[in-house]
Amino acid sequence: MRTAWDDEREEWYFSIVDVCGVLTDSDYQTARKYWKVLKGRLIKEGNETVTNCYQLKFKAPDGKMRLTDVADTEQLFRLIQSIPSKKAEPFKQWMASVAKQRLDQMADPELAIDQAIQDWRRKGYSENWINNRVKSIEVRKALTDEWDRAGVQQGQQYASLTDIITREWSGKTTRQYKQFKGLKKESLRDNMTNTELILNMLAESAATDLSKEQNPQGYKQSVTVAKKGGSVAKAARDKLESQLGHSVISPAKAADYLPPAGDVQALPEEEDNED
Repeated sequence: MRTAWDDEREEWYFSIVDVCGVLTDSDYQTARKYWKVLKGRLIKEGNETVTNCYQLKFKAPDGKMRLTDVADTEQLFRLIQSIPSKKAEPFKQWMASVAKQRLDQMADPELAIDQAIQDWRRKGYSENWINNRVKSIEVRKALTDEWDRAGVQQGQQYASLTDIITREWSGKTTRQYKQFKGLKKESLRDNMTNTELILNMLAESAATDLSKEQNPQGYKQSVTVAKKGGSVAKAARDKLESQLGHSVISPAKAADYLPPAGDVQALPEEEDNED
């Protein structure tokens, strides 16, 4: 299946023709025709999956680069729901199960934390790391609550302040940090070492305390506080590295040091168009 990673949007895109081919056991040309018919039906239904999908160039079977309709992950799942197929049925059942779990978690948010802990254990994370990771969620929540109080807007302003804090203590923005570790969609925090996680918590906790003390109003004043919070963790990092003799900012990601899933045992719970 042809895929493409978009660094700017931080999204995977999938060739819809290929998805149709896999789910319907069709060859390339048959899959193109199938998608053309399905696309027409979805447009008539007002399906936004089709309305909002765009095109990327992929190499076709004839070797030429051709524009083809692509879907991001959310659009892909919506398309799977529209394809009657035995191969699609397990995905549909899984999506229904995930939706049910999500509704349960919305009713009882503690279930989401419990699920995350189970997932981390299943992947092989140590109990010490898991405890720090859970604590980091509490620290992050306290910081975003303080940003809300200061009038910082969720979305771009949150992301900008996070970048400022991260860059101040680590020397990298969150995107640069993920690239340094070779990550794409994966969570940066889930790929931090214990030391990195603790330094990040220190930076965010310091920013929270300083914000409460200095009472910034709005985004611009919060920028100054964010820098100060990050600098507290930077000082701690410099002190530690001077004793260790090496950087604690590691290019390692979780997949580099966690055991393979199967090894984790006894863990608790020319622009032509493809249509």
